[in-house]
Amino acid sequence: MATENYNELAAFVVVARELSFTRAAAKLGVSQSALSQTIRGLEERIGLRLLTRTTRSVAPTEAGRRLFDTLAPRFEEIEQELASLSQLRDRPAGSIRINAGEHAAVSILQPALRRIVPDNPDVRVEIIVDYGLTDIVAQGFDAGVRLGDQVAKDMIAVRIGPDMRMAVVGSPDYFTRHPIPRTPQDLTAQNCIGIRLPTYGGIFPWDLDKDGHEVNVRIEGQLVFNNISLRLNSALDGLGLAYLPEDQVMHHVEAGRLVRVMEDWCGPFPGYHLYYPSRRHASPAFALLVETLRYRG
Repeated sequence: MATENYNELAAFVVVARELSFTRAAAKLGVSQSALSQTIRGLEERIGLRLLTRTTRSVAPTEAGRRLFDTLAPRFEEIEQELASLSQLRDRPAGSIRINAGEHAAVSILQPALRRIVPDNPDVRVEIIVDYGLTDIVAQGFDAGVRLGDQVAKDMIAVRIGPDMRMAVVGSPDYFTRHPIPRTPQDLTAQNCIGIRLPTYGGIFPWDLDKDGHEVNVRIEGQLVFNNISLRLNSALDGLGLAYLPEDQVMHHVEAGRLVRVMEDWCGPFPGYHLYYPSRRHASPAFALLVETLRYRG
């Protein structure tokens, strides 16, 4: 097969992974029209349609899915092998793509970047914030971040944060209009700010725990968000009770802007872990990331 055909296959893998010509073109650094022409040329050479295109979406056909499942792991192996060659360099180099939730990205990954980026100009880090339980291998990520009890058993997991606690908080103004809840049952009478996550579909229940007694409370309220900042700001504005990571609210509690309630129902749980496939080559750049993130508490 001609060299340019390998480029066509590589382009197809990116489009099939991104399910978007726009995003794929941006990643490849080419125009959408040029990328579309490349894929069309590949389909003509193979004699099969590989992608179904509409004005709103792109999806692989059965033939396209078979080709992607065959090619993607092999291109990944090539990229990993090329990255491993950077061991011959004097300093870490290469790109690292990480998938993480918003809280982990802000509280764990962002501080680590301050220790990595200034002294390592050849290392590039891409962090994609995603609340879904993404398949990092299929989506082309080098690693992901999840809570300890969510990491698949076939992955290498490195603890990167301490145990965590959640906090139920409301503003002083809110509690002038509502009674202070003391039990999970009391939350049914509160205006609770909901969380909607893609892995659950519906409103995420508040997981409460006291002396080993676990309760999943299906809360109700006027507001539903899928990020931390809107929930926190709404609680500060007195619009409802919020259920947030403890580290995101304690400075507001200490300053009197928020009141913490039901603390005895918010027990600790396993913190964040960086996870990645066992077959992944530990390039100097990736090894630097792992050691920088490794929790030593």
